[in-house]
Amino acid sequence: MAAHVCLLPNDIWQILSSPSNSRLSMSPTAFIPLPHPRTGIPTLFLPSLRNESENSKNISSSKECILELQHVTPSNPRSWFVGDEVLAEGKLMFLLPVDPVFLLIYILKFFTKDERSGIFRPADDIFEDAALKLEAASLISKESKGSSLHLSSKDIRTFTSMQCCRNVMDKICEAKNVTAEIVVYRFSSDKAVEYLRRKVERLSTLEVVQTSRILIRNLAKDGLTEDGYEDLLELGRVKTACDLVSQYLSPDFRSLLLASYDFKKLDEYYKTLEEEKMCMEAPTNDAKKTKKEQSLDGIVDNKRKKGTIKGTQGVEKLKKVNINGMAKLTTFFGRKS
Repeated sequence: MAAHVCLLPNDIWQILSSPSNSRLSMSPTAFIPLPHPRTGIPTLFLPSLRNESENSKNISSSKECILELQHVTPSNPRSWFVGDEVLAEGKLMFLLPVDPVFLLIYILKFFTKDERSGIFRPADDIFEDAALKLEAASLISKESKGSSLHLSSKDIRTFTSMQCCRNVMDKICEAKNVTAEIVVYRFSSDKAVEYLRRKVERLSTLEVVQTSRILIRNLAKDGLTEDGYEDLLELGRVKTACDLVSQYLSPDFRSLLLASYDFKKLDEYYKTLEEEKMCMEAPTNDAKKTKKEQSLDGIVDNKRKKGTIKGTQGVEKLKKVNINGMAKLTTFFGRKS
């Protein structure tokens, strides 16, 4: 089996490498394809555990989480040296924790395309129908696109049965208690947007933005960090946070999130910047010419005005020929006497 270099959070690595957690091994069979929240394309995820410390009691506990497998492939062939072994596969893999809410939004949003989805139903019934529909849609997509992965209802059930998934149902769904043991749910776009706005609020704080040089550079490039633009800078941070969150949102749900904010003033500012940029870059006939060409054009124009433009070398020689005594050209075409 091919070996790969992979990076993952330290707390998750400690649990995965512990003999007591052999249920969640690093074998490829533990990975499950799930729809990526933004594109819907089947992507590998790994159900796992991670440590969570309770500060009040100073106790560490394990909690289920879902990890996304990402990889960076170099443009040129690369190899890794691990101990005395050479790994021919030079890509670098990452296992990163993902908020299960993003996956749930896509699954439940897909499920709500059905008219029956508007009613309150138990979570098991919702997930069962959603899993079957996603599997059927994936098989059709696989036949048309030739994808190497497809969604399986079994894998989707594996994710939706995880406790981390069940715990966040009430964050994006309306819930009703039928009995003490039975709870029914209905997906709510409004509640989902409200949950995402709380994420944006945390990501848009000055402390978080300052940890990223790329974000600071982008805001400075647009002139938002200058004095007098404090209100626009705050809107810029919020818009940047929305863009980050939208990396795990479908295009239609991204539009819902952006529509929940008033970016009119910021959009007008960016529109003004774009218009100024277009005016500065607008090409003219003179701008297309080099300095040498513009200089030559000026000399020609001046000589034309003064009537001093010289002809070709042959024309200039003919001007110097002595034509005294020569018959005119018209005499050759007159009537014969």
